Amino acid sequence: MDFSLFYFDGDGSVARPNQYQLLIESAKFADANGFTAVWTPERHFHSFGGLYPNPALTSAALAMVTQQVQLRAGSFVLPLHDPVRATEEWAVVDNLSDGRVAIAFASGWTVDDFVLAREPHSNRKAVMWRDLEVMRKLWRGDAVERQDAKGKTFTVKTLPRPVQAELPIWMTCQSSETFVDAGKLGSNVLTSLLGGTLDDIIPKIKLYRKSLAKHGHDPHGGKVALMIHTFLGNDINDVKAKVTKPFCNYLKTHYDLLENLAKGMGLNVSIKNFSEDDIDSLLQFGVEGFMKGRSLIGTPESCRPFVEQIRASGVDEIACLIDFVQDNDLVMASLPFVSKLQKQLTLSFHK
Repeated sequence: MDFSLFYFDGDGSVARPNQYQLLIESAKFADANGFTAVWTPERHFHSFGGLYPNPALTSAALAMVTQQVQLRAGSFVLPLHDPVRATEEWAVVDNLSDGRVAIAFASGWTVDDFVLAREPHSNRKAVMWRDLEVMRKLWRGDAVERQDAKGKTFTVKTLPRPVQAELPIWMTCQSSETFVDAGKLGSNVLTSLLGGTLDDIIPKIKLYRKSLAKHGHDPHGGKVALMIHTFLGNDINDVKAKVTKPFCNYLKTHYDLLENLAKGMGLNVSIKNFSEDDIDSLLQFGVEGFMKGRSLIGTPESCRPFVEQIRASGVDEIACLIDFVQDNDLVMASLPFVSKLQKQLTLSFHK
């Protein structure tokens, strides 16, 4: 089981000193302690995740302070970008990192983001697949046709040439359809428990493996990474005391997570109709169950059985989302315990 670090919650709405300190320091920790990768997302126009509008920029910064970990976009919303320019930018990062770039592609979610796009939101999936092929061709050194401002067709090849001959590709997947599509492409998969439970993901992973085999790829060659909220310590009660309030505040900002929490408690109503007091009550009674079933919050020993379940489900990597706790010192202090859990699993696997 590989472990990586994932970021999503940075608030860019207020200018503060050292906004990216946690990102940089935790990436250094990951690099020095055998973690596989560091993922940074693409978010626009919202304080939730607002520190991360462009994963190419954050990955370029991390390339300067790391030597081993892969630098991944998680996720890169391709329909918002010109694929030619995107290839140029990521090739720069590949050079800066000496060949450590990887990209998890996504078609996009929020309609507002598509003010940056050249084509309508409704076309986003077709655009993603089309432009992904353009990026793969350019990355290999092939030429593609474009039109200039006067409509004249010409061919372009992008520079600089990347270090890696092939662009390592992941697909961000939630639906069964996207898992099958990822298998068809032969890419790796990035998924999460945001929309359900581990039991919901298992059949999707099986579909992915079948799709890999059906389309001529090694069914065991593709990797599945599971993004999961992570905060570990040496005492479970101390961890809960540190995490419960920031985790509740975090859930308040994430509508889909609150909806899933309500459904998990048997409340088949929309939280749009909830008052602030209703939401606080929901969090008070439901957050501990959410932490147990969809997160790694506790001690290495208390979380290990769930990690074993994750491994048995067919997941190859846990992408630890760590910045939902808005205290850099607390998060950094928790990372050695994540490393401890990783080492325990490695030892048990080799035995």
